[in-house]
Amino acid sequence: MRHRSPDSTLALLRDPYRFIARRSGELGEDVFETRVLLRPTTCLTGREAGRLFYDDARFQRAGAAPGALQKTLFGEGGVQGLDGDRHRHRKAMFLDLVNPDSVQALADEVSKQWRDSLASWAEAGSIRLYPELQVVLTRAVCAWAGLPLTPSEVGRRTRQVSALFDDAGGKGVRHLRARVQRVRADRWAAQVIGEIRSGRRPVPVGCPAQVVAEHRELDGQLLPIRVAAVELLNLLRPTVATALYLTCVAHALQAHPAWRQRLAEGHGDEDLAFVEEVRRHYPFFPALIARVRHNFEWHGHRFAPGRRVLLDVYGTNHDARHWDDPSNFDPERFLAAAPDPFGFIPQGGGDAAVHHRCPGEPITVRLMLLAVDLLVRHITYEPDMADKGVDFSRLPALPLGGFPIRVLNRQPHLSSAPDGTTYPAI
Repeated sequence: MRHRSPDSTLALLRDPYRFIARRSGELGEDVFETRVLLRPTTCLTGREAGRLFYDDARFQRAGAAPGALQKTLFGEGGVQGLDGDRHRHRKAMFLDLVNPDSVQALADEVSKQWRDSLASWAEAGSIRLYPELQVVLTRAVCAWAGLPLTPSEVGRRTRQVSALFDDAGGKGVRHLRARVQRVRADRWAAQVIGEIRSGRRPVPVGCPAQVVAEHRELDGQLLPIRVAAVELLNLLRPTVATALYLTCVAHALQAHPAWRQRLAEGHGDEDLAFVEEVRRHYPFFPALIARVRHNFEWHGHRFAPGRRVLLDVYGTNHDARHWDDPSNFDPERFLAAAPDPFGFIPQGGGDAAVHHRCPGEPITVRLMLLAVDLLVRHITYEPDMADKGVDFSRLPALPLGGFPIRVLNRQPHLSSAPDGTTYPAI
């Protein structure tokens, strides 16, 4: 079915996370046609649509992402735009780098950087958690990758890497800033790759930066330096972007004090359920993009070759046909069976080793678990403003104000928020 609007670009920009599900509900269909940036586009939502979207015989990623995203968020030549054997081979490099020991090493570095920041946060009085976590994560992921930053570098690299995801979907100056910072970040990463290959930059053997620099394609050739630079940033950028989810963890703890208390009194066995519900409940990516390979029909709808297709992420994670009371924040839904890999798609669907599911998902989950532990059991703080919800018009969406807090200290005791809520640091 075709949506009546001649072009949906403005409507999508006004409500990027809920546009597809709302239009789908109006039309009574899981699939509809529209135009985005004047280009014919098919929109999908729901678990069965997710299963369809990950059929590589019908869809490809090469050439799917708009140029604006390739020149900001993804970079050009990276793993996101590959298909088939080339995609699986390149993806295997990333999967090898997120083995359990490596993920734990990164989590340990993030914990260290986070704890080291507490004194300055407490001295500052009030800080906005989201931008501060970007700094923490930039320091940590660069150190983990084998590229420790000097104090004078930290601000510059944080701005460069953060702009790739935080400004890419913005309008006007924000998007322009993302483009400028992509050029600068690519230039820095290419210099790093060249220095590693030439031996001018000694790095620990087997560190992520070395693995990317020395990765060889199926033909046995090293990646071109500019592509290796993009893939290095494809390690750093998503990790720093986890600041969004960590901020949402803090927001969820404030919005649901009963769960905060429950986690504080527990033994950590419900932490993962809480984290998974944050990933389901809060917006992160609005949609995923692919292109149709060849003619086929699904649910009476014809998919033409080359057609751009958007899979609704937020709507699928809130589909009432597959989730009980989906608007309600309820971690208990994750205490039973594992969710369907095509119905729970906060970072893509299917199997990460085969499909275009984010290989960095283990990092995201581990760092969110770390955030729960630190915020519930080890840091005494109080939110510095009443909960004003999440700004859904922003790309990426974010708790309003970037979640300002006042860090008090790290000693175990109870502190009271302005509304009387107590936050234990155990």
